[in-house]
Amino acid sequence: MYLHLGQDTIVNERDIVGVFDLDNSTVSRHTRDFLSKAQKEGRVVNVSMELPKSFVLCRSGQDVPVVYLSQLSTATLRGRAENNLFE
Repeated sequence: MYLHLGQDTIVNERDIVGVFDLDNSTVSRHTRDFLSKAQKEGRVVNVSMELPKSFVLCRSGQDVPVVYLSQLSTATLRGRAENNLFE
């Protein structure tokens, strides 16, 4: 199954490592450092035209994960993933 992250971006649910709320997770210095490093390495994809509310960490064909910034909340993304189970 695939998960729609916003705009025209979908990812395979098997590739998702985690879905994180930006407000809560960026309290940690380690998360901020990780996101900053990913940004510098060009591994962050902003799929939002608005202020992002969450980020989705996905495996890629490479050894390093890709970070997708989404304007959708973690609750909305979870709901979409759960709806995929019943289709």
